[in-house]
Amino acid sequence: AVTTVVGATTWGTTLGIIAARLGHAVRLLCRTAEEADGLRRDGEHMRRLPGYRFPPGLTLEHDPARGLDGAALIIVASPSDRFRQNVQRIAGSVAGDAVVLSVTKGFDRPGSLRMTEVMAQELPGLDAGLFAALSGPSLADEVIAEKPVSIVAASESDASCRLVQDTLMSPMFRIYTSDDVVGVELGGALKNIVALAGGIADGLDAGDSAKAALVTRGLAEISRLGIAAGARPLTFAGLAGLGDVMATCASPYSRNRRVGEELGKGRRLEDILAGMDAVAEGVNTTLGALELSERLNVDMPITRLMARVLFEGLPASDCIPALMERPPRPEW
Repeated sequence: AVTTVVGATTWGTTLGIIAARLGHAVRLLCRTAEEADGLRRDGEHMRRLPGYRFPPGLTLEHDPARGLDGAALIIVASPSDRFRQNVQRIAGSVAGDAVVLSVTKGFDRPGSLRMTEVMAQELPGLDAGLFAALSGPSLADEVIAEKPVSIVAASESDASCRLVQDTLMSPMFRIYTSDDVVGVELGGALKNIVALAGGIADGLDAGDSAKAALVTRGLAEISRLGIAAGARPLTFAGLAGLGDVMATCASPYSRNRRVGEELGKGRRLEDILAGMDAVAEGVNTTLGALELSERLNVDMPITRLMARVLFEGLPASDCIPALMERPPRPEW
């Protein structure tokens, strides 16, 4: 069976290489013929993953009809702000029994929809059990280097989760399963906001105790919003919750943590983003989380504070007193 990856992003290319290393036939669907030709000529993604050659089973395509012909698993790996556009692009070529897997962590805005909700809107002919989401602590640089990584695939269908496992799981890339699609997707999206805040703490040299408290209270916010949206509380103690928060808040590879750190050092958001070659999903996710929290009437003080820093000009140095001087209250 063929696996098609939609989007030659860092994460999409990584997963395509992982599947091809395991002996699967993989097609990487690029945006344009020029992009496909360039990757084919180079034999690797020199801009995103230099030094990692494409395995023999991975081919490059740009035409959706050819790229998705016979695909049993379709992995959509585009940034959240282009996710809907990419699903619309492939909609006419998706087989009625194909499993469609989102590996994007963010919201479709406006509306703050999760990626599987976007897929359900744009692929109305597919059964809900054919949609799946992959999330958890999985930094592409470590996955491609075959360091030990464990993540979680979520779907309403056990069969869809098993297909994801059969396609991507290896001795160094362990995939658990879950039927809590809401929790797994929300955990993956919201942890990027906590990573921004954690990065600010690093940039301000606030100390390890402060960062630990921030991460813990950030996870409490994620859990509150997730439970209000219908997720199971235990999901946020798992790989898609605590696991992803830990990795994203600590790793030097984390784009969101790095953006926060630069904000903490006093740099302007526009200047930080202009110097980046990849998307920091936490910026867009902050607005989506605020929309969702207002709709569900959930208090999210860290998220509100990040929105003020990102979009209202609040100096990052004001974050510590803004959080520490809030009125006393019980922890739970």
